[in-house]
Amino acid sequence: MRYDLDDLRLFLHIVTEGSITAGAHRMHLSLPSASARVRSLEHHAGVPLLIRGRRGVRPTPAGATLARHARDVLAQTARLESAVASYTRSPTAPLTLLVGGSAMHRLVPQALISFLRAHPDIDVTVSESRTPQTVRMLADGEADLGVVLDDEARECRLRTEPLGDDSLVVIGQAGGILAGRTALPYGEVAEHPLVGLNADSSLRRWIEKHLGPHAPVVRHRTTVADLSVLISLATAGVGLAVVPRRAVDPHLPLDICELEDPWARRHHLLAWGAKDGAASTATAALAEHLRTAALSAPVARSAPANSDGQRPVHDG
Repeated sequence: MRYDLDDLRLFLHIVTEGSITAGAHRMHLSLPSASARVRSLEHHAGVPLLIRGRRGVRPTPAGATLARHARDVLAQTARLESAVASYTRSPTAPLTLLVGGSAMHRLVPQALISFLRAHPDIDVTVSESRTPQTVRMLADGEADLGVVLDDEARECRLRTEPLGDDSLVVIGQAGGILAGRTALPYGEVAEHPLVGLNADSSLRRWIEKHLGPHAPVVRHRTTVADLSVLISLATAGVGLAVVPRRAVDPHLPLDICELEDPWARRHHLLAWGAKDGAASTATAALAEHLRTAALSAPVARSAPANSDGQRPVHDG
């Protein structure tokens, strides 16, 4: 049978998230459309690929095998694009990639490592840029690719595609203020001391823009320029922090809570520039490495609460 690469990406998202709904959100698909794609995969495979339950889905043995090979296929596709790109672009003309602060933390470094190793003849210039500026530069042909936020790029006329979830969560020291909680509104978060990014950071401006003029007054114990430093401070118990979930290392000993506010749910889009009227093969190769990085990066999860509202405690 023939496999569609987008179907494979969707299936990997579903397996990673443990939910068809969550997988559909990450691909910007409706639930009926995502479900139809999965049914089509199962029909052509001739075996069930997912075990469906009230709390989500998990892969069957056949589904786990498909997911494992799908990761290999997508990685091989990225290497193929990189190899062919060496014949289509001058090594003196670097690609230009514009990204927001949250994507710069884990997503982009992982994609750059694999791309630059696979393609030693192509250089990449990476700059941090807020979505409105990125959209303008892409439209003017001043950049090749950009990682942008969906709500700020919704009306742009650029070619875009879903790249992954970039929703915000609140984090704090394990066993601290957030213990036993799975979700809370920002208004309650603001009642506690916070640590945050500097006032001119893209994430800080994005949050303040969506809070509007009636934003609660918060106490920042300190502000820093780097997202990794911010996460370290919150992990150490200095204060709570609002950060993108994908920026949090899932192995860190901290508590994570969902933010209930609608503005906390956001997604990354991969946006293509209008340079030369069409994307080069090298640009397509870099895009594939970004897709692969978005699929493979582990995501930190909130610990589920027990029936008494407390999170389970694990020894060792």
